[in-house]
Amino acid sequence: MSTYAIVETGSKQYWVEPKAVLEVELLDSVEGQKEVILDRVLFYTDGSKTSIGAPVVQGAQVICENLGEIRGPKVIHYRLRRRKASRRKHGHRQDLLRLLVKEIKA
Repeated sequence: MSTYAIVETGSKQYWVEPKAVLEVELLDSVEGQKEVILDRVLFYTDGSKTSIGAPVVQGAQVICENLGEIRGPKVIHYRLRRRKASRRKHGHRQDLLRLLVKEIKA
């Protein structure tokens, strides 16, 4: 088993491993920073030792490198009211932040 953790950011949970690239919701607090620290670690294991947070693991951090901002895929929302000639088409693209996980500290 390898080292991995489950972190929470942007109201979503992500499974992270060292050298993994993940895309999270854009964080305003990391504008212009090269290094991002995610400190809401919910679960951590290194193969032999496992820590489960209540709600977070104390002192655990995931250190990531900021790879830049990207735009997610376009999601189309289409609303149609039958027999009323009423149609509405909306699109949305989420701003995402791409992170490279450098290390997991516990």
